[in-house]
Amino acid sequence: MLTTIHDIHIAQATPLPEPSLLRRELPAGEAETAFIAAARERTRAILRGDDDRLLVIVGPCSIHDPDSALEYAARLREVAARLERDLLLVMRVYFEKPRTRMGWKGLIYDPGLDGGCDIGEGLRHARRILIECARLGVPAASEILDLVTPQYYAELLTWGAIGARTVESPLHRQMASALSAPVAFKNTTNGGVSAAIDAIHVASQPHSFPTISLEGRAMVITTTGNPDAHLVLRGADSGPNFDAASVARCVAALRASALAPRLLIDCSHGNSAKSHERQPAVALDVARQVAEGGRGICGVMLESHLVAGRQDIVAGRSGLHYGQSVTDACIGWDVTVEVLEQLAGAVVQRRGQ
Repeated sequence: MLTTIHDIHIAQATPLPEPSLLRRELPAGEAETAFIAAARERTRAILRGDDDRLLVIVGPCSIHDPDSALEYAARLREVAARLERDLLLVMRVYFEKPRTRMGWKGLIYDPGLDGGCDIGEGLRHARRILIECARLGVPAASEILDLVTPQYYAELLTWGAIGARTVESPLHRQMASALSAPVAFKNTTNGGVSAAIDAIHVASQPHSFPTISLEGRAMVITTTGNPDAHLVLRGADSGPNFDAASVARCVAALRASALAPRLLIDCSHGNSAKSHERQPAVALDVARQVAEGGRGICGVMLESHLVAGRQDIVAGRSGLHYGQSVTDACIGWDVTVEVLEQLAGAVVQRRGQ
């Protein structure tokens, strides 16, 4: 009898539908795909400096409730139309959450918020929400954390991000080279930007690597590289990096690496000392830099929801407050609108320089 040396730590194996089956089950129509393509082009124009508006990635820290997410999208559509001359608003629609230790890993992994881990249903939720956002005319952004799940929904994104915990991962860098949307790399959690700058270089190059096809088969793909990779400053545990001096240093580092000297500022995370109440102050400082003529900042990120703060998951979906984050605390809707109006005003002032 042979000694068992494989799958020793696997308790269960549940098949997922092939990506192509899920795409056929929940297809994006021509109107939705045309909207996403156009939103990507508008995003690229801002990143390249051909459009002087600010790109604003704004929305919940993570999506846990499809209904509140779509209500947020509907509200954002109205504000986006009013401020479209100065801002391009793209909604944060984050389905996967990196955990330093453990905790709820996101809607894709645990859609029931009960530890059930029905990933197939989580992927269906993700596609439904992204398709509905496109139908509403709201561009969507998400962090790409897993290396397999993007085949199920990434074609519906206007903007993607590689987070601070995975920016040094060679696998995420080469995966980013295949993404069709512009992709951002955040500075590492210790505040260093060199890893993100390296990642931008790597993601812009061609790669060949194994993945799964839309039919669920193992294959090797060869990419052309992603020309729209860029930097996000998100601060660090030791302090923020949104101030003018930090921005100037990062712009100089980008220039020294022969990269476009333009970046986004994340008003949350280390830049707000993980306090949602400090996000408006960070955004106000960024707005001041923009109003004074700064061209290095081309975008901003905000963690925002219908209701300010956060809540714990205690008994699945039971007892949760509607429209409030279950991961990082967010600013509320009214404050969000005020911050967006300040940013729009800063763009107007910069045009007058």
